[in-house]
Amino acid sequence: MDVIKSKKIFRIFSCLIILAGIIMFFVRGFNLGIDFVGGTIIEINTGQYIEEENVRKILDNYDKKVTILYSGKAKDHIIIKSANDISNADVTEIVDEMKANYPSDKFDYQSEKFEPLMGKEIKRKAIVSTTIAVIAMLIYITVRFKFSFGLSAIVALIHDILIMLSFYLILNIPVDGSFIAAILTILGYSINDTIVIFDRIRENQSLYPKWNKTELVNNSIKQSFRRTVYTSLTTFISVGVVYAIGVEDMKILALPLMIGIIAGTYSSLFIASPLWLELSDIEELRASRA
Repeated sequence: MDVIKSKKIFRIFSCLIILAGIIMFFVRGFNLGIDFVGGTIIEINTGQYIEEENVRKILDNYDKKVTILYSGKAKDHIIIKSANDISNADVTEIVDEMKANYPSDKFDYQSEKFEPLMGKEIKRKAIVSTTIAVIAMLIYITVRFKFSFGLSAIVALIHDILIMLSFYLILNIPVDGSFIAAILTILGYSINDTIVIFDRIRENQSLYPKWNKTELVNNSIKQSFRRTVYTSLTTFISVGVVYAIGVEDMKILALPLMIGIIAGTYSSLFIASPLWLELSDIEELRASRA
């Protein structure tokens, strides 16, 4: 496995995914949840399972793009999320119509509205928290290794974020409060894999001084490959189980995490290390000219 020789292929592959995301951004944009744009949440305990198609028939007069989620073992708890500001009178009409069509002694409901200002605050906190995390990681890796290691790791993290954003756009995944948790989780997971490989590179520099840098990177990746893939695979399976049998709210978080695990593993193996090789050569060239 010659990662350095194939680095252009890996980069082109990543660029194609990111390009597809950019196209989808201009075609339809992000599927922003009510956490970001404001709206209305109606939670109804129906006492019985009602098929989504039947629920949507009632809601089409108020919002054709409403999100319908289920919770509870019997899926008798319906969570309706709408980006529209549904009036209290309309909420009452929706509930009355559902109660008339599907009567139950356990029938009850509650509704809550979110203002767009809350979405702006969430966006601000998402940007601030991600920026702080990236800067802290850059400082840590620079202190532990060298600046070239730190910079290449940060570029790989940016790659992971762009890949995740692209899949959010391509798959039209709702962007809500779980989005921030998914991004920060994957940043931490990805940097862990990258540091393992960087640590192996640094160790091999001392153990095998006769290796040139291409051999150093390729062999270090080979030595770390099985450990990295197995660790990612076990995590992927765990999150995959949550996605397969979890409630809808958990699935919205689990799917981006699954994508992020793949992207983080991919970038640690095929993006960060080749980039370090190039940055390291630039560092040495500048040092020789100084």
